[in-house]
Amino acid sequence: MNIVRAWFRRYFSDPQVVILALLLVAGFALVITFGNMLAPVLAGVVIAYLLEGFVGALERRHMPRMAAVLVVFLAFMLFLVFALFGLLPILSNQLAQLLQQLPTMIAKGQHTLQRLPDLYPNFITSQQVSEIMAGIRGELAAWGQHALSVSVASVVGLIALLVYVVLVPVLVFFFLKDKDRILQWVSQYLPGERGLATVVWNDVNIQIGNYVRGKVWEILIVGVTTYATFAIMGLQYAALLATLVGFSVIIPYIGAAVVTVPVAVIAYFQWGWGTEFAYLIIAYGIIQTLDGNILVPLLFSEVVNLHPVAIIVAVLVFGGIWGFWGVFFAIPLATLVQAVLKAWPRGPIEQSEPETRTETPVQTAAKR
Repeated sequence: MNIVRAWFRRYFSDPQVVILALLLVAGFALVITFGNMLAPVLAGVVIAYLLEGFVGALERRHMPRMAAVLVVFLAFMLFLVFALFGLLPILSNQLAQLLQQLPTMIAKGQHTLQRLPDLYPNFITSQQVSEIMAGIRGELAAWGQHALSVSVASVVGLIALLVYVVLVPVLVFFFLKDKDRILQWVSQYLPGERGLATVVWNDVNIQIGNYVRGKVWEILIVGVTTYATFAIMGLQYAALLATLVGFSVIIPYIGAAVVTVPVAVIAYFQWGWGTEFAYLIIAYGIIQTLDGNILVPLLFSEVVNLHPVAIIVAVLVFGGIWGFWGVFFAIPLATLVQAVLKAWPRGPIEQSEPETRTETPVQTAAKR
């Protein structure tokens, strides 16, 4: 019992720490309980974070905030219209073409597998090939059932898409227009003595803003560059694959490895083991190398560096808890954990005389 009391006194002896812990628990519970229902709000917050940088840039050029908000919001709506009526039909058409050619690709893949025992008799046998083909057929059957269930629920998905299309732009506009009023309204319901929580939030707020804006720019740059490369080299389904490659950067390390599979498979079925296939894989590798070694350090120079193991663990943990948004915010959430651990007191608060008492980091942060 003394050990528990000592631990509690060590870490929760300051009211500022207790307030920070309660706010973290309340926020976590809110996300877990109402995360799906608040998905349009979260999408609006993410987009508002992105657009706030453009609004701030116009304000620094002496443009009134309302005018800056209108200009940026109209540009966002034009981009949304282009995505819905320009890009989405192209992606849908290429996906339909890919599904139509899928049986031919499967037959070609089976023929290639059946040749392996003759080409490499010391490494693979006909029985192993039969087992592999049986496993592939089982996976394709399961995938077909899943696709059928998705198509049955497509009406619900269409309704959800319409809700997003209508609600998210409205929320983005009001988040930008009434940003200060919303923050002031939220702050009046928070405890007055929250200096430590404010310090942590200010740090994390900067990190999240930089991360969201940098990640969106990374998606656009990688996607456009990949599409231009694939289109120049004549790869089929260039727009669809480039979109996958662009969004793969949301998942650090894992996304790039996973999306390499469809790129290599489609290139193989189009060209076989030829020079075109080799050139495309080399070009794709160069894009991934430039993204990881030049683009990411350039865009995320102000984001706290995290160890790759910490990033992968954050993706797995927060993705399992929160789905897509957990994966998208894995790095900012890991940054939040890091900021809290840095601000958390390491020892009990000394109860000494005022003239000899030294301030703890928590007390110093609370006064700021």
